Amino acid sequence: MEMNSSIESEINRLIQLLNKEQSRDGSWNYAFETGIITDAYMIILLRLLEIHDEELIDQLVGRIISKQQENGAWKLFYDEESGNLSSTIEAYTALLFSGKYKKSDPELVKARTFIVERGGVKNSELFTKILLCLIGQYPWPKKNPIPIEVILLPPSFPVNIFDISVFGRANIIPILLLAHKKYQSISIYTPDLSDIGGGKGRNEDDSFVGESIAEEWRNYFTYLIDEIKSKVHTLFHFESEAIAQAKNYMLTRIEPDGTMLSYFSSTFYMVMALRSVGYKKDHAVILKAIEGLKSIACKIDGYTHMQYTTADVWNTALISDALQKSGVPADNSVIKQANSYLLSRQQYKFADWMIHNPETLPGGWGFSDINTLNPDVDDTTASLRALRSMFSTQTDAIQAWNRGVQWTLSMQNPDGGWPAFERRIDKEYLTFLPLQKAEFILTDASSADLTGRTLEFLGNYTNMDSHSPPIVKAKKWLKNNQRKDGSWYGRWGICYLYGTWAALTGLMACEEKKSSPAVQRSVKWLSEIQNRDGGWGESCNSDIERRYVPLGSSTLTHTSWALDALIAVIDKPSPAIDRGIQYLITNGEKNEWTEDYPKGQGMGGAFYVHYHSYRFIWPLMTLAHYQNKFL
Repeated sequence: MEMNSSIESEINRLIQLLNKEQSRDGSWNYAFETGIITDAYMIILLRLLEIHDEELIDQLVGRIISKQQENGAWKLFYDEESGNLSSTIEAYTALLFSGKYKKSDPELVKARTFIVERGGVKNSELFTKILLCLIGQYPWPKKNPIPIEVILLPPSFPVNIFDISVFGRANIIPILLLAHKKYQSISIYTPDLSDIGGGKGRNEDDSFVGESIAEEWRNYFTYLIDEIKSKVHTLFHFESEAIAQAKNYMLTRIEPDGTMLSYFSSTFYMVMALRSVGYKKDHAVILKAIEGLKSIACKIDGYTHMQYTTADVWNTALISDALQKSGVPADNSVIKQANSYLLSRQQYKFADWMIHNPETLPGGWGFSDINTLNPDVDDTTASLRALRSMFSTQTDAIQAWNRGVQWTLSMQNPDGGWPAFERRIDKEYLTFLPLQKAEFILTDASSADLTGRTLEFLGNYTNMDSHSPPIVKAKKWLKNNQRKDGSWYGRWGICYLYGTWAALTGLMACEEKKSSPAVQRSVKWLSEIQNRDGGWGESCNSDIERRYVPLGSSTLTHTSWALDALIAVIDKPSPAIDRGIQYLITNGEKNEWTEDYPKGQGMGGAFYVHYHSYRFIWPLMTLAHYQNKFL
C-alpha cells in the first residue's frame, strides 16, 4: 500500500507541474538545449552582418563562459574525457568575435593552451574548418571533393542530391555553394587564429579530407557530370544553372519565421550562401532569417541560449499522451488546448518527403512549433497518440487521424523498418563520401527507435492486425537488427537503452511472444545493466564507441525507458521493476548533473540534445503504465 500511495503522489505531482507549465496556445515549450555551438555561431553571424545587438551578444558570451571547464575546454557532455577540441575552437573564436574578450584574458589563455596541446585547427571536425573558411581563417580546398554541379544530377543517376537525408541536404547544399564560391566574410571583429593553427597564411593545398579520398570522389562526380553534358544537346552554362538551383532550393524551404526548415545550422549556412551570391547584409530575406533565429532563443539558468530548433510539437504530443494515460480526462481544458494546438500543426504541404513517396497525401507532423515543410514519423505517431480521444467524436479530427495514419504507413521502407523523415535514404555507399559524420548526415535509414515506436503505435492505437504485412515486416526487421547482447541501437536518443525500449515496447504491442528469444535476450540485458540504486544510466560515449557504455550514475529518463520496456513484457512486478519504480519516486525532484545530461543526439560525437521536458514526461509515462497494469 505504501508503494501504491507513493506512486499516486508522484503522478499527481508531475501532473500539477505540467499543468502549470502549459503555454497559452496549449503547447509546452520546454527548452531544446544543444550546448554552446549555436550560441557561438550566432555571435559570429551577428558580427559578420554588422547587427550589433549587444544585449544578446553579452548574454550569449555569458552562457559560453559559464560552460567552460577548469582546463579551459568546452565539453559536449559531462563525462566526455578532458574536453572537445572543435567546440573549444568554436567557443574561442566566438568570444574573440564578440569583442568582449581578448586573447590575453585568462579564460582564452586556458582555452588556447587546450587547443594547441591537441593539435589545433588541423585536428578539428569538418564543420569547424568550414566555419573558419567562412571567416578567412582556413583555406577552402583548391578542388572541391564534391563540385556544385552535383546538384544537377537527375534521380536516374546512382548518386543525386535527393538520395541524401533532408537534414543533410539542408546543410550541404548551401555549403556546396559556399565552397564553390570560396566565400569569405571578413569584419573588423575577425580574429587572427594563427595562434591555434588557423590564420590567413595557411597553405591552400590543405584539405578537409585525405587527398586520395577527395580526388577519387571528385573524379567520380566529374565523370557523372560529363556524362550528362554529353547527352544534353541544348547549350547552357552548367555552373550558373547549378548555382541557381542551389539558391532556389534554399529559398523554397524557408519557413514562415524566415528560417530554413526551422534549423539553426541550415539557416546560418543559407545566410552565408546568399551573401556569397550577392545578397546585401540588409536584404529582407537575411534580416527575416536573423529575426527567426532570435525568435527561437530561450532562457536557461539566467542566460540566453540559441536553440537549434524548438521542440514544441514533440513536447506537447508526449505530454498530452502522458497526462491522459495518467488519468487526466480528454475533456479537461489542459488536454483540449494541447490537442487543439496539435491539430493546428498537422502539415498539408507536399515537400521533400514526397520525392521517394509520391503517391501519398500529406498528413504528418513536424518537430518544431513553426515547421510546415518537414514532417517526421516519430512526431506524427506521437501526435496521433495524443489526439486519439478526439477521433470518435469530431469530424475534422477523424480526417486528421486517417491522413496521419496513412502517411505513417506509407513511410515504411522496403526493408520493413521506418526512417525519420524520408523513405529509401539508406544507400550505405554514401557514408564513404569525403565527409566526417557521413553516416549521421547523409542517411536516414530504418532505425530501431523509429521502427519500434511506430509498431507500438500501430499495435496499441489502431485496429491493424498483428499479422498484417507492414507489421510482420517491421517485426522481422527489428529481430534481424538486434545486437547479440539483446539490445538495439537508437538513432535519435542515448542510445542502446533508447533503442531497446522502443523496440521491445513495439514488439510487445504487436503480440510478440514473451518467450521469444529476442524478447528474452532483451529483458536479460536490461536486468544485467541495472544500477545498484535501482536506476539505469547510459553515457553519450555509447554513440561514439558503438557499444553500450554505462554512465556510472542513474538518470530519471534512462530509468523510465528501461522500466517501461520491462513493464511491457512482465506479467507482475519483479524486484528489478520495483527497485526502479522506487528510484523514480525517490529522485523525482533531484537537481543534479544527471538530469541535465543529454538524452538525445543529432550527430554522434558532435551534436547532443538535453530535452528539458524529458525528466517529467518519461517518469510520468512509466509510472502510469505501471499503475494501469499492476495496481
